[in-house]
Order: sequence, then structure tokens, then C-alpha cells
Amino acid sequence: MSAIDPDTRTELEAAAFRTLVAHLRERSDVQNIDLMNMAGFCRNCLSNWYQDAAAEKGIALSKAEARQIIYGMPYEEWKAKHQTEATEAQKQAFAQRAARHG
Repeated sequence: MSAIDPDTRTELEAAAFRTLVAHLRERSDVQNIDLMNMAGFCRNCLSNWYQDAAAEKGIALSKAEARQIIYGMPYEEWKAKHQTEATEAQKQAFAQRAARHG
């Protein structure tokens, strides 16, 4: 692997992040609980990480603001448009995963 300077690395990481966010916005059919069960993170996790990164830079960003950045709309609006009730199987998988990972 060739050496990548820190500024270019940051630019590449930012581009990958923007692509991930765009993909998650496009795939509103994929529920957060499915993401949690399969990957161990969801859109809410991503918005929390974004909020944490802002705080590290001294930028005050509310949970609602961070979620709007990730969801592309207010979270409550996204939930009303796209979130479905979790099935019993999804809830059981989530509970099993939580028990394994504390």
C-alpha cells in the first residue's frame, strides 16, 4: 500500500463517510434494528459518533441536529415515513446480541 498523507487520508475518509450516509438514506427500507443485529451499529450510532466528533472539536451539536445530518431530515419525520414495528424475531436477535456484547 502506498503512503497516503494525512490530509488526503482525511479527504478519502470524508468521501467514504458521505457515501455511507447517502447509501443509508437511500436504503430507508433497511431498519435500524436490522443494522444493529447484522453490523452492530445503526444510523443512531452513526449520529452519536458524529456528535461526539463535533464535541471533540468544541462544536456544540444536539442529538437532534446530529440525527438530521445522518437521516437527511428530522428523526421523527424519518421514523414516521420509514420505521416499522420490530418483529419478534428482530427483537429476539437484538436481545441475544446485547446479551453477548453486554
